[in-house]
Amino acid sequence: MRLLVTGGAGFIGSNFVHYMFGAHPDWEIDVLDKLTYAGNLDNLSALRGRRGYGFHRGDICDPRLVDRLVGDADCVVNFAAETHVDRSIMFAGDFVTTDVFGTFVLLEAVRKHGKASFVQISTDEVYGEAGETPPDEDSPLMPKSPYAASKAGADRLAFSYWTTYRTPVVITRCTNNYGPCQFPEKLIPLFATNAMTGRKLPVYGSGRNTRDWIHVLDHCRALDTLISAGRFRGEVFNIGAGEEHSVLEIADMVLKALGRPAGLVEFVPDRPGHVERHAVDSSKLRSELGWAPKERFGDAIRSTVLWYRDNESWWRKLLARRIDFSKAFSQGTGAGRKTHRAARGSARPTSSAGPKGRARRNAAAKKARRGKTR
Repeated sequence: MRLLVTGGAGFIGSNFVHYMFGAHPDWEIDVLDKLTYAGNLDNLSALRGRRGYGFHRGDICDPRLVDRLVGDADCVVNFAAETHVDRSIMFAGDFVTTDVFGTFVLLEAVRKHGKASFVQISTDEVYGEAGETPPDEDSPLMPKSPYAASKAGADRLAFSYWTTYRTPVVITRCTNNYGPCQFPEKLIPLFATNAMTGRKLPVYGSGRNTRDWIHVLDHCRALDTLISAGRFRGEVFNIGAGEEHSVLEIADMVLKALGRPAGLVEFVPDRPGHVERHAVDSSKLRSELGWAPKERFGDAIRSTVLWYRDNESWWRKLLARRIDFSKAFSQGTGAGRKTHRAARGSARPTSSAGPKGRARRNAAAKKARRGKTR
């Protein structure tokens, strides 16, 4: 079996690659990653030189590159996405481009070659508010952020390729992941790194918003279960651990694990469109395929926080890429967008290669020619 894992240098993607090599040592895995702010080759450094592993730096929006890599794959697992709700509020266009158009490019290549199956990694955020009863796979999609909306678009695009072309597709909607190697803009590593550097832990609004938290390895096990079962019939599977905890509870757990004072918690103005509760009904995956989470939340979150404590060299160099969204939202999204434009740009690799680079060079050349003729 040969996998193409897009976004494989990110948090969940890199954990998935390591997990799959452990579970299936004879499989081959190609990783495609653009290495934007959250992509980190350090996450895959242990695999350098490993037989059956290949890394390709590139964009899922690049049809030629995608076509070549998909042509060699038996299964494409699409983690590649802009994923942070806070960033989507400020830079929504990036999410539409990568999450929707990038997924289209991948699906087109899978359809063209007619060989690979396709796993679309969606999110529980497509459901919007969970309400009193967690949504199952047939619940309506009511996304409340540009991130969630872009993932819902990609989710339904993948389903349409099954219904229209019979492209073998499965769609997963997982709850909030935690674990090692998560970019320190996300909640748990943000709280942990702030606590270790003596900074406040920013809590939006009341802090009572709840999420279902799942360890990244349990997510990886669920994906392995689905791929191994060959369930590529356009189905949706929710993935959740049933561990609902509020932001305030998470802050308290992080501070206790690190032995830091509760006074580091700081309440800040709520972000726009903040969902009160995210959770899913994952009984379909549990009953039909026998999956169940193995990690115990209390132990796993403590070990996660201690991983950040023990791996300061991993996260310290990433802090320059991080945006203080609590400050940005307090200024208003327009002012925050302007303030953080430089940080956003510095997090992105720039290149004069490719269509955009050629377009910039051509525009500059035309401008220079016009100047000479005046």
